Amino acid sequence: MLQNFQINLMASKLLWVLFSLMLIPTTYTVFYNITVLLEWNLMSISSTPVMLTLIMDPLGLMFSCTVLMISANVLKFSTVYMGDDKFINRFTVLVLLFVLSMNMLIFLPHLMMLLLGWDGLGIVSFILVIYYQNPKSLAAGMITALTNRIGDVMLLLAVAWTLNQGHWNILHMWSSNETNYQILAITTAAMTKSAQMPFSSWLPAAMAAPTPVSALVHSSTLVTAGVFLLIRFYSFMSTTWWFTSFLLLTAVLTTLMAGLSATTECDMKKIIALSTLSQLGMMMAAMGLNMMHLAFFHMITHALFKALLFVCAGSFIHSHMHSQDLRWMGSLSNQMPTASSCLVMANLALCGFPFMSGFYSKDLIVEASLFYQHNLLMVMLILIAVGLTSFYSIRFSLYVIWGAHNSGPFIHLEEGNSLTSPMLMLASLSVISGASILWVAPLKQEMMCVPLYQKLMPLALVLLGAFMAWLMSTTTQKNKSMLLNLPLSHYASCMMWFLVPVSSQFMLKLPMYMSHNYLKLTDQSWLEMLGGQGFNKLSVNVSNTFMSSSSSMPVNYLLMSCVTGLTTLLILM
Repeated sequence: MLQNFQINLMASKLLWVLFSLMLIPTTYTVFYNITVLLEWNLMSISSTPVMLTLIMDPLGLMFSCTVLMISANVLKFSTVYMGDDKFINRFTVLVLLFVLSMNMLIFLPHLMMLLLGWDGLGIVSFILVIYYQNPKSLAAGMITALTNRIGDVMLLLAVAWTLNQGHWNILHMWSSNETNYQILAITTAAMTKSAQMPFSSWLPAAMAAPTPVSALVHSSTLVTAGVFLLIRFYSFMSTTWWFTSFLLLTAVLTTLMAGLSATTECDMKKIIALSTLSQLGMMMAAMGLNMMHLAFFHMITHALFKALLFVCAGSFIHSHMHSQDLRWMGSLSNQMPTASSCLVMANLALCGFPFMSGFYSKDLIVEASLFYQHNLLMVMLILIAVGLTSFYSIRFSLYVIWGAHNSGPFIHLEEGNSLTSPMLMLASLSVISGASILWVAPLKQEMMCVPLYQKLMPLALVLLGAFMAWLMSTTTQKNKSMLLNLPLSHYASCMMWFLVPVSSQFMLKLPMYMSHNYLKLTDQSWLEMLGGQGFNKLSVNVSNTFMSSSSSMPVNYLLMSCVTGLTTLLILM
C-alpha cells in the first residue's frame, strides 16, 4: 500500500514538472500573441495528404496548463481519498491517460488525428465511471458511453464530409455544398460531450465515479472538450446563419434546466454536477452571442473554482463515511475550517461575486449580452440563471457549513496536509486567475459603456438569490413543504425536466416490450411447436396410437420402427 501511495505522489510530481515546463511556451505565445504550427506528412490517399499537425497557440497552451495543474492537485488529493483502495495504481494510470487524451485534443488540429484524443476521452471516462464495479456505476457508465458514442459518430460523419476539401485541417476549412451537414455534425458532437440539452442526463449520472475523477472530469477535461472543439471550429462554423441562434437556444435552456434542478437536489456531488452543467450552458451561450474569447475565459476560470469545489466536497464526503447527502452534514465551519473557507471561496467565485475569478468572466458575459443587441428573451433567461446559481450555491453553504450539526457522534473529522495543500493552491488561483488572465491574455474585447443599473444588475441578482436561499432555509418545515412539494414542478425539477427517464427508461421500454413478446410468441411457442418439440410430440402420439390399436407384438414393433424412422427422416430434411 505504501508503494502504491508513492506511485500516486510520483505521478502528481510528474504533472507538476510538465506544468512548469509548459509555462515557458505559454508565457511566450501569450505575451507576443503568436501561433506556431508544426506539420509532418505521414502518407497520401488519392492525392489527399494525411499529416500529423501540432498547434501551439495562446488558447491551447493556457488550457493545457490549466488541465495539468488541476490534474496534479487532484492526484495529490486522491492519495488521501483513495488511500485504502487496492487498485490505486490502475486509477493513477487511467488519470494520466485521461490527461494525455485531453492534451491530444488540444494540440492536434487535424480532424482525423483529433479523433484519437476525442475517443480516448470517451473510453477512459467510461472505465473511470464504472471504477467501483457496482450496478449503479455500470448503469451510469453505459449512459455516459452511449451518449458519447453519438458524438463520435457525428465526428466521423464530419470527417467523411470534409474529404472533398482535400485536407482535414480544422484551421483552413472553407464553405462547400456540405457545409451545413458538417456544422450540424460537429455541433451535435460538442453538445453530447458538453452535456447540452437533450443530452444532459449523463453528467449527473457520471457522479458514480470516485470524487477525484469528478474533480478532474467535470471541471476541466471531458465536459469542456465540446466547448473547446467549438472554439477551434468557431471561425468556420459562425459563417452559417443558424449556428449561433441554435447554440444560444440550447445553451440557455440547458442553463435554466440545470439551475432549477440544482435548487431541489440534496446529493452534494449532483448539485456540483448540475452547477457544472449550468456553467457549460453559460459558455455555450457566450459563443451563441458571438463572444468566443469570453467563453474561453469563463472555461478557464470555471475549471479552477469547480475543481476546488469538488475537492472540498470530496473532503467532506471522505470525513462522513462517503455519505453525499447534504442533510447529514452541518456546522463544519468549526470542525473543518480550511475546507469550509475554501468551499465558501469556490461558491462565491461560482456566483460571480465581485473580485473573485468567476466575476471577471461571468460578469463580462452578462454585461456584453446587455450591451450588444440580442434577443431580449434569451438575455432575461440568462439573468434568471445567474440568480439561480446564487440560490443553490448559498443553499449548499447554508446546509453544509452554517447549518445544524446532523452527523453521527462517532464521525472523526480531520484535515491533513494532502487534503489542504491542493485546496489552498486551487483557492489562491480561484481568487487571482480571473484578474490575471483579463490583464495579460489577448481576449480581443472592446470597451463597453453600459448604464449603471445594467452594471449592477448581475450583482443585484446574486444578492437576491442569496437572500431567497437564506429565506428558504429559515422557513418552517410546513411552509417549506408547501413550496417544494408541488407535484409536477418538483418532480420535473428532480428529473431534470424528465430528461433522465426520457433518455434511459423511455427509450428502452418499447424495444424491451417488443423483444419480450417476440421471445414468448415466436421463439418459445411457434418455433418450438414446428421444430424439435413438436415433432417429438407428434412421433410419440403416433407411436402410442399404433401401439394401442395393434393386437400382435411383432406388428407393433414393426410399426414403431417405421414411424420412428420416418420422423427422423423428416427432421433431417
